[in-house]
Amino acid sequence: MLPTENRLRRREDFATAVRRGRRAGRPALVVHLRSGATDPHAPGESAPPTRAGFVVSKAVGGAVVRNKVKRRLRHLMRDRIDLLPPGSLVVVRALPGAGDADHAHLARDLDAALARLLGGGAR
Repeated sequence: MLPTENRLRRREDFATAVRRGRRAGRPALVVHLRSGATDPHAPGESAPPTRAGFVVSKAVGGAVVRNKVKRRLRHLMRDRIDLLPPGSLVVVRALPGAGDADHAHLARDLDAALARLLGGGAR
């Protein structure tokens, strides 16, 4: 599970990441990244933590399948959150094929999307 400070919760934060961030699509998911976004809700002068949120619609499957996909994505993101710039907002949107994808396939797609967004990957 993601630590509390790394969770994206507010609707406006999701909207900011999706509308103003960069996007990289893969067969099972789409990743939206808003790099170095400042958090107007965070007190203090320190750099805000990177925060991640997940969107898994009913097109992915029933409730059990959607929750399984969210758990897998949270677990994968927990291991990769430190690779992202501080203060970034990340939204991972699962596509309908994500319900049938195994853990390794989701990991490959997430890694490829993050590499592309961080400038290390080709189209």
